[in-house]
Amino acid sequence: MSKISLSRHMGLLGLASTGICSMLGASIYVVPFMIQRNVPGIGPNVLPAFLVAALPAVLAALAYSILASAMPRAGGSYIYASRGLNPYLGFVASFSQWFGLSIAIGVISYVIIPFFRDIATQLSWHSLAAMLDSGTIRVTLALVLLWTFVYVNIRGVKSYERTVVPLMFLMFGLGAVVIVAGFLFNHQDFQQAVPSFDLNSVSANTSATTFLAAAAILFSSFIGFDSIAQAGGEAKNPSSSLPKAIAIAVLTVGGFYFLFTAAVYHAIPWQFIAQEAMTKDITAAGVLSYLLPSGWAIVIVAGAAIALLNDLPAMILSVSRLMFAWAEDHIFPQSISKINTRFHTPVNAIVGSGMMASVGILGSHFAGDFFLGIDIMVTSMLVNFLLMCVTVISLPRYNPELAKEVKVITNRTLQVILASTGIVLLIGFLGIHIYKDLTSNVEKWYFHSTPIWIIVMVIASLVYLKERKALERRGVDTKTMFKQLPEE
Repeated sequence: MSKISLSRHMGLLGLASTGICSMLGASIYVVPFMIQRNVPGIGPNVLPAFLVAALPAVLAALAYSILASAMPRAGGSYIYASRGLNPYLGFVASFSQWFGLSIAIGVISYVIIPFFRDIATQLSWHSLAAMLDSGTIRVTLALVLLWTFVYVNIRGVKSYERTVVPLMFLMFGLGAVVIVAGFLFNHQDFQQAVPSFDLNSVSANTSATTFLAAAAILFSSFIGFDSIAQAGGEAKNPSSSLPKAIAIAVLTVGGFYFLFTAAVYHAIPWQFIAQEAMTKDITAAGVLSYLLPSGWAIVIVAGAAIALLNDLPAMILSVSRLMFAWAEDHIFPQSISKINTRFHTPVNAIVGSGMMASVGILGSHFAGDFFLGIDIMVTSMLVNFLLMCVTVISLPRYNPELAKEVKVITNRTLQVILASTGIVLLIGFLGIHIYKDLTSNVEKWYFHSTPIWIIVMVIASLVYLKERKALERRGVDTKTMFKQLPEE
């Protein structure tokens, strides 16, 4: 009986949509504005910080493209590091990535509900809006949304693409409404609409530490392109389509993100956004509602909700393929590698990722600040991107046979320059991000993301050591195994 495997049915549009949808949602509608709470004092410097954040993200994307062209398999970053650098580092880094992204899926599911609340408010359905602010209702609806998209993923690539691609185009269309509206209005219009607000009531902090801390958070806006690499086992013509999809996603999202954020800050003073962010969870749609007729405000809020919804199926695909790749390498329970005979999807890996994302929903609720989940994700991804740049440098020495398969940026000198620059910038961002986290004033130690991330890394190390020893006891030549790509 032949082995049931993943099917290579995902085209370039589906791959690009995966990256775009993973990157846009919460990043574009929430993070550029809630960052005024997470990094107090960033004030008018959100856009410059975003541009600084783009540089290491682009370098990481180039590293991913180089490695994806040589190792097009499900599990992306885990496969790249385990075959091109070190299997232990590949597993623990991808485990923290899986944990961070799974928690972020839960965070996004939880953050969507206030958009529904804003729609109810605009329609003057105040009782419904109040109900949506109830903790029990918010958590329940977040879980329903999450598991709906878990089911979409289980049903296979075709079901997934039929869901994600149309929603992506709708997301861009409704997002364009925000851009147009934002540039049609200015701060004078806002002052007329809200004459009681005093622009001098909030001040900015111009320190380099504040600026770079904000850039490290805004770096999360680019994290989604990694999901393209995780789908390497289901892509058509992967050595070519994966790098192309990564480039399309990064360039498209970067341009759209900048226009969107610039438009909102063009219409709404940063001082007002900062003040609102300190007292409640805010969104682009919510702050623009002060200027727009209720009908347009509802359209924008609906667009925001669709953007956030689009995050979920793409990110679920990404984290589940990491689990699948571990199980295929026999360093995770074998039941996780089970593939559904009808839909050719890793059903147990998808369900397992959904369960971890459910923890993210509960964590967001009880922590009272969804940025804890975002911070964990940023730490995990900074480490992971750093390892990808290191892998580009180590690949020819560690695994010369796979290095010969590289089809993107084949000039070795250029590879080293790009990867080395990425390493320097990513180490800097990681240091700033950890410093900001450890020096922040929180009620409990576990509201710091860094110790939570360290605990996850310790758990990953124990899992790896246990499973690798089990492999070696069975007589498996692990050194040879981790030099070869998994069979398809």
